[in-house]
Amino acid sequence: MFDWSDLAFGSKKPLRELKAIFVAAPRELSPKRFTQLLKEYLPQGNLLLGIAKEEFIDGFEGQPQFKTLRIHAVQAIVDKVNRSNSRHKVYTLRYFQRELPFVLEKVNCKRALFVNGSWHHSFHMRPEFYALTKQQIHYELVSPFCNEAEAREYIAEVEQPLPQPTGSFSEVEMLKIASQASHCSFDYTFQTGVALGKKLGKKYELLATACNNVVPFQGYALHYGSLREANFSPANDLNHYDTVHAEVALLVKAQKQTIDLHGTVLFINLLPCPTCARMFTQTDIAEFVYGEDHSAGYAVKLLEQAGKKVIRVVK
Repeated sequence: MFDWSDLAFGSKKPLRELKAIFVAAPRELSPKRFTQLLKEYLPQGNLLLGIAKEEFIDGFEGQPQFKTLRIHAVQAIVDKVNRSNSRHKVYTLRYFQRELPFVLEKVNCKRALFVNGSWHHSFHMRPEFYALTKQQIHYELVSPFCNEAEAREYIAEVEQPLPQPTGSFSEVEMLKIASQASHCSFDYTFQTGVALGKKLGKKYELLATACNNVVPFQGYALHYGSLREANFSPANDLNHYDTVHAEVALLVKAQKQTIDLHGTVLFINLLPCPTCARMFTQTDIAEFVYGEDHSAGYAVKLLEQAGKKVIRVVK
């Protein structure tokens, strides 16, 4: 096993001589999926498997759907391959995820594999993508699952219920609940969460929560690939998008549960996009409290013109 901390300021010759296919430190993989990847790529050359030193994908700390692959999960398979008479072998490289662009610059790999959902935000907007382009390294984005059935089984196993605490909450606490709801999303390009409240004096009663849901099922983009990444779409592009916005999911839930929206307050970690803002002008939601800006503040102006109150709370 190689460790980047031992190589960063020394010779990279041991890595470069491998001329390996590099598998960037991935999210969790089943032994069956790892074996499937070995069968496909090992005949083409040595494999250098990245192992993240962190337990979760950067930006998704504490979220079970974004755990990183631990070496013990595939060590037996690696040992079996390396004991065999296979022409090519499997090597491992431990590193912190922030070090990946530097690894790509020095590893001299012939090809790189990236497992969907092993990064935060769209791949083509990340430094790894620019490092690959600069080094002219061919790369592939691959599924963490053997097939759709495995993807659906995995989602059913790790998907967390939306937070629904009881009691009354302050403005800051409601925004925190919205943030907690966002962590239930499987959209690794950006997680959005909302919490709908009803004023109780200076506090709020929580009526419902929602997050942006990947459709047709939460693991769809993980398995089949993100539409944004396939089309190199900018962050605000809604034509190539894999999810139902949290705001829409909340309104669907309100309709199904016959929640009265009159005079309610919507808390959201990200200011609504222009499309959702236009939709909200036609609802009875009276007030919007958000954390992060979006689309140059378009929603603020539009919602205020529609008679809504809009407040930003900065943590």
